[in-house]
Amino acid sequence: MSKIKLIKNASMLYLLNAAKIIFPLLTFPYLTRVLSVEGYAVMAYVKAVMAYMYIWVDFGFVLSATKNIVKAENSPKKINQIVSDTMLARILLGLAGAVILIILSCFIPLLRQNLLFTWLSYVTVFLSCFMVDFLFRGLEHMHEVTIRFVLMKAISTALTFILVHSDSDLLLIPILDILSSVAALVLIYFQFGKYKVCLVIPSLKNAWAYLKESSQYFISNVATSAFGILNTVLIGIFLPEADVAIWAVSLQLIWSVQMCYDPIVDGVYPEMMRNKEFSLIKKLLFIFMPLILVGCVICYFASPLIIHLAAGAKYTPAVSIFRLMIPVLLFAFPVMLLGWPALGAIGKVKENTLTTIIAACTQALGLGILLLGGLFTLPFIAIVRDITEGVFLASRIFLVAKYRKHFD
Repeated sequence: MSKIKLIKNASMLYLLNAAKIIFPLLTFPYLTRVLSVEGYAVMAYVKAVMAYMYIWVDFGFVLSATKNIVKAENSPKKINQIVSDTMLARILLGLAGAVILIILSCFIPLLRQNLLFTWLSYVTVFLSCFMVDFLFRGLEHMHEVTIRFVLMKAISTALTFILVHSDSDLLLIPILDILSSVAALVLIYFQFGKYKVCLVIPSLKNAWAYLKESSQYFISNVATSAFGILNTVLIGIFLPEADVAIWAVSLQLIWSVQMCYDPIVDGVYPEMMRNKEFSLIKKLLFIFMPLILVGCVICYFASPLIIHLAAGAKYTPAVSIFRLMIPVLLFAFPVMLLGWPALGAIGKVKENTLTTIIAACTQALGLGILLLGGLFTLPFIAIVRDITEGVFLASRIFLVAKYRKHFD
């Protein structure tokens, strides 16, 4: 790949990451104010469940199928077959996901009481089966993915401000997401013509083989997502709606800061893959950790103002929960930096995934203890989240130290 193309793809990746931060931050303070606490709780909870569904439908194909497209070496015949077979696999996952959602709706009150909102939200998830980001990633045309994502989010965000004004408009939120997804699919149709890609008769055998191949990526993604989403799902089952909303507001703020780490980590990963210089990791830790520490202290003391500006006065109870989760912000950056950029760069993929699974099991164990001990409250859940991130960091530090000689 030429240097110009490399810079263009890197720029598009940074823009994509920026868009993933900016659009949710635009609607977040608006929706917390125009929706009631109960209405926001419903929206946040269903979105948390749908986040799991997105992971299920994707099944790690954004990594495995991208790799297969690269291996196809620009062969139109191979690429068409990979796209068609992968799409079939994801459609099968989408149908299975619908069955899973039926079962969940029978047992989870928030989903059962808001069935129409839940199923409209799942329509967007199912439409993602036809989103072929892996194709353009593999062809090294990141601008196609970025343009489409920005278009989707710009449409749904603008229409949210225009049309959603109260709880009575709650159903419009998933409907707008559906409309933006349909617009994206139309754009994909034109992108297919541009790159001379066409769907062919898929092979069920190949689709099944791709599912097995991608399962290792799926396991890693599920374990990673468990840190944030599992908490919200369980809170919605065992705690009142007000607690769901308070937790969702706190988590949104933590997530917004963590997303700012992504461009740094994504930027250093290619360099580490080429040179494997651990001195680069140390330099980044030396530069950014003091800044992050200062930022954490500021967040602690300014949390009442942050919550008030971001969500409004009715979410003041979220201040104490947000404060309790600030250690996550401190641990998260080195966790991310020691993951794929460090362990991944020296080929320790299984070991890197293992640290994620260990941390996820730690959190599941902690939540189980809280439930059995009658301590399942937001403050204790936040503390378990801190402990989980601490275990995550400790396990990666241990492995990096163990394989220190593998770095240059």
